[in-house]
Amino acid sequence: MRSASGFSVTAIAGMPLFAPGMSVAAEIAAALDRSGDKLRDGDIVVVAQKIVSKAEGRTVALADIEAGEGARDLAAETDRPPALAQLILDESAVVMRRHPAAVIARHRTGHVLANAGIDASNVEGGEQGAVLLWPRDPDASARAIRAGLGRRVAVVIADSMGRAWRIGTVGTAIGVAGLAVLDDRRGIDRDLYGRTLQATVIAVADAVAAAAVLAMGEGAEGTPVALVRGLGRWVSDDDGPGAASGLRPIDQDMFP
Repeated sequence: MRSASGFSVTAIAGMPLFAPGMSVAAEIAAALDRSGDKLRDGDIVVVAQKIVSKAEGRTVALADIEAGEGARDLAAETDRPPALAQLILDESAVVMRRHPAAVIARHRTGHVLANAGIDASNVEGGEQGAVLLWPRDPDASARAIRAGLGRRVAVVIADSMGRAWRIGTVGTAIGVAGLAVLDDRRGIDRDLYGRTLQATVIAVADAVAAAAVLAMGEGAEGTPVALVRGLGRWVSDDDGPGAASGLRPIDQDMFP
């Protein structure tokens, strides 16, 4: 059985505030170098979605958005600015639930989350109506960062998401390169009593993201990258299928 006998998660200090055009990979390497550390084969680098989006120029001013009729209806139902409602619609494949507490949408990448991942926290100008969108293709972003790091490492782009029927958020992998997203143990491992596992599929990338977000923090810590060591058994030579491979197919959705 492949298990993790122990691993470490360390937030990387000294990361800058990101602006469009900056290299996430180069800044990670520079911060590690200043700390006296370097990447090792088998490391996993977990990166907060916000700095990837900022580097890719995904900040939008609500004042620049013109809301259509559908957005105005959504805004009235959910007590949101019409421009924000328009961005939610633009970023979504479908809006699944509408409520003042949250608009639950299937993002165009396939992920289901609140407000299509649009957020104003830790965004310069957020108090004046600037918001941050997800990367256009989080898996492609993870692959690009991995290529820039130049080692046999994995990259996970993480964002905090709520979960159905649970209070609070947890770090979730939205972009993955070089790491097993799922570890399907069905028909392979046995339990303590010798029974073959029938339903165990480990969400490796999400588990790594959740652990890393605890170390990175979600407020003013200023540590949007974490280094995970000891899980190299799940790191691969190739980029792999990406976080999208961990999404449940729509035809298996029991709660449409």
